[in-house]
Amino acid sequence: MATHADHPEISSSLEELLVEGVSTVFLKADCKVRVKQGHISAISLDEVEGEPWSTTSLKELIESLEKVIEDNSERSDCFLEIDRHGCKVLQIGDLRITCAWPPFSDAYEVTVVRPVAKLTLPDYEIPEALLKRLGDHHRGIFISGRPGSGKTTLAQAIAEHLDEDIGAMVKTMEAPRDLQLLPRITQYAPLEGDLEKTAEVIFLVRPDFVIFDEVRRARDFEIFADVRLAGVGLLGVTHANSALEAIQRLIGKVELGLIPQVLDTILHVEKGTISQVLELKMTVKPPSGMQEELARPVVEVVRFPDGKVLYEMFAFGSEIAVVPVGNKVSKSRVLQMARVEMTKTLRDRLSISPLEIDILGEKNATIYVPDSMIGSVVGQGGAMVRELEEEYEMRFQVKGLKTIPRHLERIPEAHESWDIQTQRSMGSRQWEHHSGSNKSRRRKGRKRR
Repeated sequence: MATHADHPEISSSLEELLVEGVSTVFLKADCKVRVKQGHISAISLDEVEGEPWSTTSLKELIESLEKVIEDNSERSDCFLEIDRHGCKVLQIGDLRITCAWPPFSDAYEVTVVRPVAKLTLPDYEIPEALLKRLGDHHRGIFISGRPGSGKTTLAQAIAEHLDEDIGAMVKTMEAPRDLQLLPRITQYAPLEGDLEKTAEVIFLVRPDFVIFDEVRRARDFEIFADVRLAGVGLLGVTHANSALEAIQRLIGKVELGLIPQVLDTILHVEKGTISQVLELKMTVKPPSGMQEELARPVVEVVRFPDGKVLYEMFAFGSEIAVVPVGNKVSKSRVLQMARVEMTKTLRDRLSISPLEIDILGEKNATIYVPDSMIGSVVGQGGAMVRELEEEYEMRFQVKGLKTIPRHLERIPEAHESWDIQTQRSMGSRQWEHHSGSNKSRRRKGRKRR
């Protein structure tokens, strides 16, 4: 188990770079040495005076580091974590050392990362309500933040709080294993290179809580959900720019209705402090700004601890809407999403294009199609349009494209390129004349000449 500020003796040329405050050392052949240093709230990337390291010196450094692992094989914190063609990851005490060389990288390089702080949960001055919430180890928690923001340091503090103060059996799933924890907290790597196999073993050892460090890939989120739904308390560390983005990374990997069961608390970390705490709650209601008849399962994203609902997540057709609550645009955003989804669905179902829809309200809409196709959409005796009305629980009118409102923005076909600048450039011009309008004007100009 790695211990803060403790590692075996290493090359003096490398040790000299690990002065106080340095968290990362970057060595690359024929380049100046650079280091990240300073307090986590003000980290800087600085160049170190001196000659660049050569390819030969970096090769010798890697060999010496491998020898350190061999000479300290009895230590549980000295091991070769990853060994692949062109890359090795070494754990030497509190140092995680990543080595890369051609053909994987363009030149030999060695990156040394070490934690510069070891904190306990009281150091974060966490409110009592949140401390009590974290003490309930039957939860699904995400710690989110940018690289280097202090996510892992907080995860370590929570793990040791659960072990020492709550009395929970804690295990970890890590790749690579570099958390600095109490010796009795077992740290598991990917079994045969597969974290899913690690999860299978996790169930057999019956932990109360699992720390899942570095949840990145789609499969990692699926494994996170599987472990959590099995009833094990789980804390995942994931990269995200905001707490909301961390939640959104679960969308598509987990069914909407299961998300609050998989994840109920998100701690977002910035510059070593907890900047935001969100919790997820499932309810059945109409989304904000919609009528009672449109009630559906809604996941509320709530600010902790004051309980203010910030966002709502709900299904709209085959899409998942994530809508801000408490502003005037939320309803229009929902209706626009409904329009886009409905337009694409009806184009495929009716095999008609161009086809546009104008949603006039939550219960009324107009379908615009070429005049020759109006009868097909209405159906014999109105059968087709009635079927659509029953399916969407809306009243539809069917009109020709010539009558489409000038303000209605065209929904692009699936094969077309469409961006917000194109949409804005069209403004309020009638969409069906957009592509040919310039040619038409040029032809008229030639006739006048």
